[in-house]
Amino acid sequence: MIKREDILSLEYLKKTEFTGSHRGLRYRLEGVEEETEKKLLVTVWPEPFNFVTTPDEQKQHEAFAFSEDGVIDAVAWMNDRLFEMENHLS
Repeated sequence: MIKREDILSLEYLKKTEFTGSHRGLRYRLEGVEEETEKKLLVTVWPEPFNFVTTPDEQKQHEAFAFSEDGVIDAVAWMNDRLFEMENHLS
């Protein structure tokens, strides 16, 4: 399970994207400007390839509030995708 502690701070995410992986699921979090507010865009995809080389049709995206609550919601969403992926493979 991905934990909040696995993700770097909002201060870090203000400056650049953060990538990681857990049990076959890769993920990327980045701050983006969406209309008039900053959002936390989260992308997940299956291993083995990195963000750039993975086809877009294999990626899932979701936007969250750019806040601590948004990071917590993003972690829950990523864990749901991980659970779905693991159940799909078994």
